[in-house]
Amino acid sequence: MVLALTVCGIVIAVLVVGLFVFGLRRRLIQRSGGTFDCSLRWDAPEEGDGDGKGWAYGVARYNGDRVEWYRVFSYSPRPRRVLERGSIEVAGRRLPDGEEELALLSDAVVLACLHRGTRLELAMSEDALTGFLAWLEAAPPGQRVNVA
Repeated sequence: MVLALTVCGIVIAVLVVGLFVFGLRRRLIQRSGGTFDCSLRWDAPEEGDGDGKGWAYGVARYNGDRVEWYRVFSYSPRPRRVLERGSIEVAGRRLPDGEEELALLSDAVVLACLHRGTRLELAMSEDALTGFLAWLEAAPPGQRVNVA
């Protein structure tokens, strides 16, 4: 009986510490500002298939001429993807369709992009999209920027 209670106590303590580390990691990512909720689909199909597969929920952070994308459900302190401003080409935008509506946040807009030859899609709120496109257009003089 004592052993069972001890094991249960250890399991609960580990879960509490794990949740605390999730929250602490998110705070550390957001401490410098310039963050927004952003789902990402890497190697997206040519045309939006609407099946809702391949989306990962995350937080993106502006860092100079880069956007660093972090998975929400991860303990890694490093970004999962880094997108350079000069390498991003916007192909278009659309509203989520089909099963994507269930996979993404309710007010999301999907932005189709090309990053160094890789098709990707970013899903973010309308306000975050406005900020993202403004950030792309604010590139220093001489940088090639393609914003649809």
